[in-house]
Amino acid sequence: MQLNNNVTEFILLGLTQDPVRKKIVFATFLMFYLGTFFLIFTTIKTSRVLGSPMYFFLFHLSLSDACFSTCIAPKMIADALLKNATISFSECMIQIFTSHFVGCLEIFILVLMAVDHYVAICKPLHYTTIMSHRVCGVLTSLAWLGSCVHSSAQIFLVLSLPFCGPNVIDHYFCDLQPLLKLACADTYVTNFLLVSNSGAICTVSFLMLVLSYAIILHCLRNHSAEGRKKALSTCISHIIVVILFFGPCIFIYTRPATTFSMDKMIAVFYTIGTPLFNPLIYTLRNAEVKNAIWKLWSKKLMSHDKRWIEISRFAQCLN
Repeated sequence: MQLNNNVTEFILLGLTQDPVRKKIVFATFLMFYLGTFFLIFTTIKTSRVLGSPMYFFLFHLSLSDACFSTCIAPKMIADALLKNATISFSECMIQIFTSHFVGCLEIFILVLMAVDHYVAICKPLHYTTIMSHRVCGVLTSLAWLGSCVHSSAQIFLVLSLPFCGPNVIDHYFCDLQPLLKLACADTYVTNFLLVSNSGAICTVSFLMLVLSYAIILHCLRNHSAEGRKKALSTCISHIIVVILFFGPCIFIYTRPATTFSMDKMIAVFYTIGTPLFNPLIYTLRNAEVKNAIWKLWSKKLMSHDKRWIEISRFAQCLN
């Protein structure tokens, strides 16, 4: 593809230009990022121990959260220490590709988790047959492939635009809407295609999730009170995650080429907040996950104690 680009780098204005506020941004989001990784690491370890299809999907959701946070947060945190934050053209394109890839992957995994909940609640006798390890593996592979197709289409459309002058992005990372404002060409068709791509995935997936949970709630009428309570506890965690992620995404990616002053704060919510909240929601509201985490930490503490006993015995022998 022949590109007519004079721009080699972009200037990122970040969340704020005030030096004091930039230090607050650095400290706050560094703690958020470290906390996110600790929670995600714990969730991944736990989900691999539990092993059922639900926790297989939870593993991939946590993995996508980790990637989503990593492709944006570290640079934002580092840029908060700089007077003028810049990003090269190629790095900007990579950031757009990776953020849309893992964002789309998270959407598909949330849909697969809803399918898993539907089969477990509405078809319990056929659950192990329908949601076998092979089926889960194939569905997850399709989710990864679909995400790659989505992000490749997005980046292809962006690369078809010429950037020949303005290079100041009023955002803390490279995203589609702020970047389209800098193109030296009419972006109406490109924006329509970008919104159709992202908007269709967000909207259709959200409607599928709403429909699936409407069917699940209908199926729960035939369950016992205890069965309903357990099923609702699992579903509510998933519904909270869906609302937290899809609300901001639909607001940002399903509208025409316009930007609002609140866009950056909403983007913070789904790029930094959601990866932090997801493992919290799934661990605090799920007894199996909490028990598995407790067992993992108990084993670590016991092994740590054993090491200290062996060290102390060795020291006594030397004396």
